Amino acid sequence: MFDYLIVGAGFAGSVLAERLSSQLDASILLVDKRNHVGGNAYDCYNEAGILVHRYGPHIFHTNSERVFEYLSRFTAWRPYEHRVLASVDGQLVSMPINANTLNKLYGLNLSCRQVDEFLAELAEPCEIRSSRDVVVNRVGQELYEKFFRNYTRKQWGIDPSELDASVTARVPVRTSRDDRYFTDRFQAMPLHGYTRMFDRMLAHPNIRILLNTDYRDIVDEVECREVIFTGPVDEYFDYCYGRLPYRSLHFEHQTHDRQLYQSAAVINYPNEHAYTRVTEFKYLTGQEHPKTSIVFEYPRSEGDPYYPIPKAENAQLYARYKELADTLDDVHFTGRLGTYKYYNMDQVVAQSLSLFEKLKAKRARSLPSRPVVVLSSELDAVRPPSSMREEPDEAA
Repeated sequence: MFDYLIVGAGFAGSVLAERLSSQLDASILLVDKRNHVGGNAYDCYNEAGILVHRYGPHIFHTNSERVFEYLSRFTAWRPYEHRVLASVDGQLVSMPINANTLNKLYGLNLSCRQVDEFLAELAEPCEIRSSRDVVVNRVGQELYEKFFRNYTRKQWGIDPSELDASVTARVPVRTSRDDRYFTDRFQAMPLHGYTRMFDRMLAHPNIRILLNTDYRDIVDEVECREVIFTGPVDEYFDYCYGRLPYRSLHFEHQTHDRQLYQSAAVINYPNEHAYTRVTEFKYLTGQEHPKTSIVFEYPRSEGDPYYPIPKAENAQLYARYKELADTLDDVHFTGRLGTYKYYNMDQVVAQSLSLFEKLKAKRARSLPSRPVVVLSSELDAVRPPSSMREEPDEAA
């Protein structure tokens, strides 16, 4: 019998597997549909030997010292501050909007104080009910049209006027010349990649990993005391109230026989092309290589669930599933999909660390005896995480 069956080997499931095994000596069966750990943060070396993020760019940033120190147990870091350009009016300009953006776009030489005055003249104050209102209230209709409307429509499949205000509120507007995409206290990339970090996180002997497996195919054969579910909460309940809407992504990876492909790690395309952005991985990893790899990102309505869609009716539907989930004492839901929240990576880690503390307190109250770990014949093929990929010695 396992103490915990954890469904999903991304940040949420992996953090809990590591904490429960190392701190409580709990036995863990970690199950994932994919053939690797790391969830959407998974990275690997492509055929050219370039480290790429299979599911699009994952840039780590956080203001939480607790989260950063926790992950630092499993990786060294490469300092990295993310910068993004946007293709607008035939120019590549800084994103988020800042003093440099406006000066280049309009051929001006505004000081930071003048930028604030300039934006105040453009702003159209209104009651904030949607993502559109957030932007127009701050920078007016013209900049909303240039930078936000079409990008958001591509990304989410609906107009910003139909989306919760939280979507565009995530992207700041600055009156300074700070062109960094994030301003968090801690900004860095795992020195040898995310997958190496997950491998170390999951190296505890109490953790058994079963990949290429849908938990529903084995749940009746595996005995466990509790379940931690990081997949879509509506899937767990067999969509009894209907399906929660998600946005998916399609990625087209390319490798080019040149040192660099573009002038920034990420270039957004709000108004042209079917894709939303192009990422060049060598900027993120710092890897030295004569070739370079990029990925084009196409939002889709069908496919693996990536982003819960923040609309009022979706929140109401989730609330029904949440009410149902709260009736289960031995099943715990966490992560972006498990709680239907648009979380960053550091927020998922923080959420899982908090859930661990609750499970720790619950375990202390119940004081269970140490279970005997019994593996069925089907689980004999479980491999340790270190066997999931081979890495060249010159890993970035």
